[in-house]
Amino acid sequence: AASAITRTWPTAGPGNHRRTSPMQTPRLARGRRGAKLQNNQRLRFSNLLVRPGQLQSIHVGGFNFASFSDTLTQVVAGKLVFLSIFGANGMSDSLTSLIQSGTKLWLDSVDPSLVTSNKALGATGATSNPIIVADLIKGGCCDDLLQLLSSEGKEDTNIAWALTDHLVSQAQQQFRDIWNQSGGNDGYVSFELDPLLEDQQLDLPHDQRVAEYIKSGLDWSQDRHNRMIKVPATPAGIEALEPLAASGLYLNVTLIFTKRQYELARDSIWRGAQKRQSLKQFKSVYSIFVSRIDVYTEKHCPQLSEAAQGLVGIVNAKRIWQANQEFWRDLPCPLDQEIIFASTGTKKPSDPPWKYVQALAGSDIQTNPPATNDAVVNSGLTFSRTVDQMPPGEVLADIDACVDMQQLESTLMREGIAKFADPHKALLELIGEKRRALASAN
Repeated sequence: AASAITRTWPTAGPGNHRRTSPMQTPRLARGRRGAKLQNNQRLRFSNLLVRPGQLQSIHVGGFNFASFSDTLTQVVAGKLVFLSIFGANGMSDSLTSLIQSGTKLWLDSVDPSLVTSNKALGATGATSNPIIVADLIKGGCCDDLLQLLSSEGKEDTNIAWALTDHLVSQAQQQFRDIWNQSGGNDGYVSFELDPLLEDQQLDLPHDQRVAEYIKSGLDWSQDRHNRMIKVPATPAGIEALEPLAASGLYLNVTLIFTKRQYELARDSIWRGAQKRQSLKQFKSVYSIFVSRIDVYTEKHCPQLSEAAQGLVGIVNAKRIWQANQEFWRDLPCPLDQEIIFASTGTKKPSDPPWKYVQALAGSDIQTNPPATNDAVVNSGLTFSRTVDQMPPGEVLADIDACVDMQQLESTLMREGIAKFADPHKALLELIGEKRRALASAN
């Protein structure tokens, strides 16, 4: 059964939305391949349940949106859900080609509605961070749980971690079938450990940071089957990786900008893995940040040639990917030890939004923001394996001559740690404000 549909669309002012009155209900019609939502329109569904094969098109105020994916079967009442239009096979040709090239898509969000829709697009995992959690709390999706935790006398810090655990656990349930089917090689959701351990204002002793990473990693992974523990590639984080790997955790090392960081993290994890009784369930991934490097070189390396500027992040990621392939090739690991190409959303307005997706297609994992996945869906491009294709030799030589990777790592890690800690502080402030607002409303 279906009731009214309301269309919501952007108007001239940023953030302003205008809403029509309830319009025509969904009707069955012949699917029209190639129809697309205009300007990333969002549709609000009320009391609507779509079953596989039941709905082929929606007519809303003169627009006919057709050929919906048969796999997009659940629409939560009252939620705004991004909908994209796919071909008759339930997935855009562009996204199909990207996945068929060998790329796994992990969503850079644990928003329940985005997890559902992006899993339908082909996403097989997800990741979280304090910014993602804060955006969901602002939207009110956790109000009931927040109020309950507050009524139990929980402090803001404990509430933040309980809400994060709740959201990540929800996403894990969505991807658990993939984890089971892949034998633990895919279907993970990453849980980020406390960013405040690296806060420069707190300036905790190194040994205390290491101990806290180990303790919290063990605590937040217990009895959570397809959860990856996300640890930063800081000195303390890297030192904690060996005991965490030895304890059997699935690990995602984040904030990696250089091959030096990757090698230190990888070697620490491998030492720990060899202390296990079995490597059967050993799984590690290494998140290489891509677009931030090109932001850095544009500011700090103006001497780069026009041909090389904007390619440093891609070249760096491909070199680390190749090193990772070579290291694990002959080791007795049943599961893939993979690179995550992270920070794949473009920062430069003139770049096509699929720039990094296209350049790194063909192997391992990409954690793409939802908007990047939407851009891929609507690109009309056919993606093929490019991850092992390098620019011309003169471009590589120019990059090697002009970019001081040690200075790049130092700068980006300093900025990255701030971007790591500041959102968590903002999350704690938001929870305090939200808790007080909910209390006064009652």
